[in-house]
Amino acid sequence: MSLLTNKKNIFFSPLEQFEIITVFPIQLGNFNISLTNSSIFMILTLIVSIFWISLSFYKNNLVPTHWQLLFEEIYNLTMTIIRDNLGVKGEIYFPFIFTLHLFLLFCNVIGMVPYSFTVTSHIIFTFSLSLAIFLGINIIGIKKHGIHFFSLFLPRGVPLVIVPLIITIEFLSYVVKVFTLSIRLFANMTSGHTLLKIIAGFSWTMLISGGLISFFHIVPLLLLFALIGLELAIAILQAYVFTLLTCIYLNDVLELH
Repeated sequence: MSLLTNKKNIFFSPLEQFEIITVFPIQLGNFNISLTNSSIFMILTLIVSIFWISLSFYKNNLVPTHWQLLFEEIYNLTMTIIRDNLGVKGEIYFPFIFTLHLFLLFCNVIGMVPYSFTVTSHIIFTFSLSLAIFLGINIIGIKKHGIHFFSLFLPRGVPLVIVPLIITIEFLSYVVKVFTLSIRLFANMTSGHTLLKIIAGFSWTMLISGGLISFFHIVPLLLLFALIGLELAIAILQAYVFTLLTCIYLNDVLELH
């Protein structure tokens, strides 16, 4: 009986939607390269992104179609982020920044579809992505400035007596960018989806309770629809913020602010 109760609780748990499940088990020697729901939705995001871009380029007209106009808006938005934060020199990084923006945008938006999986709701994904970007940015900085790159941790005019303290503080504040970048995206997506699941469950519980209380399930249901719109806006905004911060951090190593 207790086992059935535990299963029922797990089934209705708001955190159930974040569980990583092996869909296609694949064992290659000592390596487990199984396809999980997370990896499948990452592949799906890539396919949808490529398909959407293909639609945007299909039969381009002087007067843009809806797909073409939407693509141009995201293109111009990404270019504006780069020019505002990196200047003309940053245009060389546009392919990477645009790919990053588009991939995160579709990851977040696809995660809003019922019974789908939100890849960006897992800290392992957002942290791995942030760490890879952080390492790449540092490689660019070292390649551009050489040993002078490490002057980033020692501002000019600092008294010699507090140099060790300043270097420690600057280094820690620099490294923590990896965590803030990943936690911001992960926390927003996880908390938003959890709240939607809780309110949806609450509305369903009221509906099946019977009596007068079942009539009032419309209240949390209307709130749910409002929060879905808000969560969709947050999903789009978080992709923008992640891309924006990536450009800001890249500009720091290029200009050594």
